[in-house]
Amino acid sequence: MLKLKEKVFLGVAMLAALTQLWGGVATASEQENTVNQAIAVLDKIMEIPESAIPPNLLSNAYGIAIIPGVIKGAFILGGRYGEGVMLVRDSGGGWSNPTFLSIGGGSLGWQIGGQSTDVILVFKSQSSIENIKKGKFTLGADAAVAAGPVGRRVEGATDVMLQAEILSYSRSRGFFAGVSLEGSVLQILWQDNTAYYGRDSVTVEDIFAGRVSAPASAETLRSTLDKYAL
Repeated sequence: MLKLKEKVFLGVAMLAALTQLWGGVATASEQENTVNQAIAVLDKIMEIPESAIPPNLLSNAYGIAIIPGVIKGAFILGGRYGEGVMLVRDSGGGWSNPTFLSIGGGSLGWQIGGQSTDVILVFKSQSSIENIKKGKFTLGADAAVAAGPVGRRVEGATDVMLQAEILSYSRSRGFFAGVSLEGSVLQILWQDNTAYYGRDSVTVEDIFAGRVSAPASAETLRSTLDKYAL
């Protein structure tokens, strides 16, 4: 019989192996699809002002990650995985081109179900962005994360929300019990960046500084963000 800790390790290892298998070799068309999905997710979340991300939070954000269709599944042991994009403020105060990243992690608890969730993370701290640039970042360990306030104003925000470096938003389809982003790992997808920008060894710094040309979908994503960050 496997001990509990061994079961946890095995579950996380299997999740990691599956994500490697599913990911395969990145192609530009796959990344174009991810960017277009991110635009659709942002439009969907922001279309109802009373339940949307407050525009002033977006206006003052250092960065934003949009991760469509994060898959969660669990029966006692749980896991999640999804791929999306992250943009940051450039030196002129506008939005940068996107870098691709993944979110993944395991969870333990009495839970059962499955869910596909669109996730948006709003980064209030520049230090969080700098840490993510290094390639790997754990929510809740490297920076505090809390569910963000919704609507046009943030007066209802709790102290926990105001003190957190990262605010999280989600749009769910399906059913799941025991959802939490604590312990989830954000990781830069270097191969996806290479495929999308058509350059080997493209760095996150190059992308954020605008030193590489980007497909038209990147401009559409940036303008969509500008539309909602009033």
